Amino acid sequence: MSPELVGLGFVVLAVFIVIGKWVRVYTPLLQNIFLPSSIIAGLIALLVGPEVLGRLISIFTEEGFFLNQGFLTDDILSVWSTLPGLFINIVFACLFLGKDLPSLKKVWDIGGPQVAMGQMVSWGQYVVGLLLVLLLLTPLYGVNPLAGTLIEISFVGGHGTAAGLGNTFEELGFAEGYDMAIGLATIGILSGVLIGIILINWGARTGRAKELGRDGKVSVDGQHGIIDFDERDSGADITTRPESIEPLSIHLAYIGVAVGIGILLLEGLIILESVTWGPLTDTYLMIYVPLFPLAMAGGIIVQGFSQRYDKFKIIDRKLINRVGGLSLDILIVAAIGTISLQVIGDNIVAFVSLALAGLIWNVFAFLVLAPKMIPSYWFERGIGDFGQATGITATGLLLMKVVDPENRTPALEGFGYKQILFEPLVGGGLFTAAAMPLVAQFGPVSILIFAFIVTIFWLILGLFYFGKK
Repeated sequence: MSPELVGLGFVVLAVFIVIGKWVRVYTPLLQNIFLPSSIIAGLIALLVGPEVLGRLISIFTEEGFFLNQGFLTDDILSVWSTLPGLFINIVFACLFLGKDLPSLKKVWDIGGPQVAMGQMVSWGQYVVGLLLVLLLLTPLYGVNPLAGTLIEISFVGGHGTAAGLGNTFEELGFAEGYDMAIGLATIGILSGVLIGIILINWGARTGRAKELGRDGKVSVDGQHGIIDFDERDSGADITTRPESIEPLSIHLAYIGVAVGIGILLLEGLIILESVTWGPLTDTYLMIYVPLFPLAMAGGIIVQGFSQRYDKFKIIDRKLINRVGGLSLDILIVAAIGTISLQVIGDNIVAFVSLALAGLIWNVFAFLVLAPKMIPSYWFERGIGDFGQATGITATGLLLMKVVDPENRTPALEGFGYKQILFEPLVGGGLFTAAAMPLVAQFGPVSILIFAFIVTIFWLILGLFYFGKK
């Protein structure tokens, strides 16, 4: 893969991002469902690529016709296919950089109910998925038992986590799982926003969403996604003088250090496993664990040192957000644009079953369990957890912004604190990364029992500890 080809791949990807943004600006339907421009761009790329346009043209033309691959050549797609696995490391390295790390007591006191709720829903997705596989999909349709992990990987983890596990799917002999996971992540974001807005309207009409009143009207400014000129704010603060070093350069360097620490941590775990429990138990899991959860740990370590020793506070959270957001947009466009619809079609029963089961569980958890687990402002706080459990963190933030536009409830603060005890483990954390290797090593029944016990633990903690406060 030549440097020129890599550069061309990024140029083509940039064209689709621009197209996706302006399609959203001038399409009210896409604005009303708050669909991110990166997903629109990815879907357009999928439509004009070999999976849709290419197949249609191939029906009416001879082999070798220049549009038989659509407008995306195999060379472009080969570049794009490598991008998700690279950029997910940047996304996760950015999660905690530039954020002041609060004490665990403060996290627990304010974000505890949402920690319990989020953990319960995420572990419950493993229970639902593995039960579905064991009772229906594997016996009747021969689906790989690893599919039982896809709901949590795709819904809570999102496109980034699903794409980051691409090599793990291949190494465990479940290559079709990659396309299913990316497809489920797309379904999750779409349904998370749509169902979330329906629930918010219901909450407004019934008085459960107190900050919206009882008129049932939901108002969000700037649905086209462009900030009015007079209301624009800086996207980053310049913390270093450019003649000394460009601020973006030093921030990219810090991100690189975080990823580098992640690489060292992962290699260390692989070596540790190879000389300790690996030979004794013939169990080797670390070789299947991807880099991105360790890159997140590297980001926490870098931030901890910066918070303690950097009196100048060089790391700017807003600039880190811009880098992380750029990386996620690139990742989403590339991942969706390279989906194999043929693979999803070949596994359509499993795909639809997992999507429906995940959505039913998430809605049930929000409507039935959240009021009992979250002692105050359950709707405003729970809708964020629902959005994250169905789509991604950004979906949860969006729904909380709609239901609590002035941040008058503890929803946003609690949600932010929750991430510190949530993301290192699930939603793209260590267990999410290790889930498939664990199922492959110990079998789906063992992991189902473990996930069930953990789900019940968080449910009981939410019901009888936080819920009684």
